Amino acid sequence: MRSYLMIFGGITVITLAAVATLNYQVDPYLLHQWDTPQVQRLRPGREKLSPWGKTYALAKYRPSVLYAGNSRTELGLPVQPVLFGGKEVFNGALSGASVGDTIALVRHATAFGRLDTVVWGIDAPSFSLQDGNTDFDRQLVATDRYYLWRRGLLDLKRALTFDMTLDSIRLLRGTFGSNCLSSLALHGQRDERCVRTHVDGWGGTTGAVLPRLREYLRGVGPTEAAMREFSDSVAGLCRAGTRLRLYINPTHAMTSDVLYWSGKWPAMERWQAQLTELVQHRAVQGCDIELYDFSGFNSITTEAVPQASGQPLMRYYWETSHYRVNVGGMILARMLGGGNGVPDDFGVGLTPSTLPAHQAAQRAKRDQYHWRHETETAMVLGVVAEAGAADGGPPARQAGAQ
Repeated sequence: MRSYLMIFGGITVITLAAVATLNYQVDPYLLHQWDTPQVQRLRPGREKLSPWGKTYALAKYRPSVLYAGNSRTELGLPVQPVLFGGKEVFNGALSGASVGDTIALVRHATAFGRLDTVVWGIDAPSFSLQDGNTDFDRQLVATDRYYLWRRGLLDLKRALTFDMTLDSIRLLRGTFGSNCLSSLALHGQRDERCVRTHVDGWGGTTGAVLPRLREYLRGVGPTEAAMREFSDSVAGLCRAGTRLRLYINPTHAMTSDVLYWSGKWPAMERWQAQLTELVQHRAVQGCDIELYDFSGFNSITTEAVPQASGQPLMRYYWETSHYRVNVGGMILARMLGGGNGVPDDFGVGLTPSTLPAHQAAQRAKRDQYHWRHETETAMVLGVVAEAGAADGGPPARQAGAQ
């Protein structure tokens, strides 16, 4: 019996060691790659365990400029070192991230040195401390100088999983998928071919409009707890001398309208006011910090969706939630390069003196949008009614909201 147990135990150890070695070497998810040949190989359109790859890349690359946020920033903000004096830029935004996820990612990046600049994209619905990206294990966040040692152990532990073994075999057999580059090959920015594959899975832009709108409406933010954590994160970056450019993402006008019809508009305006107050407080103390609002109703966000235009694609958007890199270029130009060639109404700097007029103008443009874009408005009302029915009661309306 003893011999049997020893043989069985020995075979088990050898098998596990072989599996771990295979997965660690093949590394189908790029858990511990940076500037290696594996990063440049074409991969499936759906990027698995992206937070693992990005946290490792930040530890090795140690950029001076970090983009932070969710998938809107990841897809939309092009990595342009020329705007930052040729400094190293990395797009650390994570798909599905809440602001709580992003705060943790920023904290991880600062563990490896002072960041010169942080460009941070935010949204009201995702402004919460919920775990938006379920792959972002907080063990991936650096807490001391032994991070890479601990990270190696985490990667080995992950290498013992069944799904990683199957994908390693698929990669070796050539059946893993070869649609696009990993975001690591583009310094953290998502390959447009990956985005196109994902949108096609919805049935194209037309099919993705309403599902993305429903996702946006389901967001639980903004929350007070998230504002406190965000304020602490900003304070730490300011103390370190980091330049901060915060911006509210230019999701399509239908997303702002869904907040209005569902009764969430007043909360969104209060959130903007809190952000403005936070930024003003830090600026007075000497922090190089600015806040811009690209959301709401303007010449970019009010682009007609396919259901209204009859065209299969949009110029500025993949669908109602995600903007294209041409819009991201405008965002960066407005905040960093003077805004030449950017529409005058796209990107308003929020300060205590500009906020009241900006919010009043947005309310007026919102009301105009309803009669100028009847198709989109009807679609928004349908989504809100659907959400109300799912909650077991009538949908919240704008009554009493400005």
